[in-house]
Amino acid sequence: MKDTLSQDISAVEAKYEAQKIAFGPITFQCAMTIRNTGILKAVADSRKEGISADDISKKTGISKYGVKVLLDMAASMKVVREENEHFWLLKTGYFLLNDKMTEVNMDFVQDVCYEGSYYLEEAIREVKPAGLKVLGEWENIYKGLAELPEQVRKSWFAFDHFYSDNAFPTLLEMVFKNPPRKLYDVGGNTGRWARLCVQHDPNVEVTILDLPGQLRDAKKQAEEAGLSERIHGHQIDLLDDNQPFPKGADVFWISQCLDCFSEEEILGILKRAAAAMTADTRLYILETYWDRQRFEGAEYSLNATSLYFTVMANGNSRMYHSRDMIKQVHAAGLIIDEDTDDIGLGHTLFRCRLA
Repeated sequence: MKDTLSQDISAVEAKYEAQKIAFGPITFQCAMTIRNTGILKAVADSRKEGISADDISKKTGISKYGVKVLLDMAASMKVVREENEHFWLLKTGYFLLNDKMTEVNMDFVQDVCYEGSYYLEEAIREVKPAGLKVLGEWENIYKGLAELPEQVRKSWFAFDHFYSDNAFPTLLEMVFKNPPRKLYDVGGNTGRWARLCVQHDPNVEVTILDLPGQLRDAKKQAEEAGLSERIHGHQIDLLDDNQPFPKGADVFWISQCLDCFSEEEILGILKRAAAAMTADTRLYILETYWDRQRFEGAEYSLNATSLYFTVMANGNSRMYHSRDMIKQVHAAGLIIDEDTDDIGLGHTLFRCRLA
């Protein structure tokens, strides 16, 4: 094991990092503001020539004071460079402006998480989503998903879909290598995966297992896509261990769902799935595990997302280490016969069968 202290940074560097944390909420809002007001784009459009605060003010309609106070902070954040009263875009600024992942993450934090995050300590102490009250009075965010304010809902789904959409093309080929005829989509939400499945294979029938609000959305979208004949709904509360899973599936599909539950709840879900399986049934679990990421930024983002689950979603789930999920798979009487990393943007797929 490496000596942890030998990997640490200098005291001066550490104090600088501590100040970044102290002012983190303010610097985040600075980044959102220069993006949303067009200030950052004006800097980017100036390219090698750079641009003055006066010219940015004229282009954006933001006062010179506003432009300067924001960009001075942005320079400290290494988003822009300032020299001789002109500003140039740096690489971090480029990603804030042009990178879709960064855009989706920022919108998610701003619209879904920001206000409620104030209640993180309360959520930790009481093991409940204490910040959710800023959006509505629900037990967890999933029960209110269909009723969220429109902008919040838009950013929530954009965040959810961005990561899964990048993985789905590869996953379709993997799941349909041995084509199932009946696929049960556990926690299928609005039916995005279900629609892709029936478009990919003309013979498969998909049943979505989810709450009433999500099933209404899924039914509406399936009908609009002309796919409702082979997409069905089965109402179920995944938290209620007294509600058994329906039998008859060739494949159970659980995608980006188990991270929405505690380890005890995951075990309950997997046990109910196992009880509905035969020796020929396969169960697929798709997740992003923070320990299996190739890039430091991905690990950082996943651990930050865990705190969204703590304060906003349900108070007791997270983005898991893969070993914790494997323990629950085995405890449910299942074994993993295929384990595939690096699908899409850092997803891992477990293919499971009865032990």
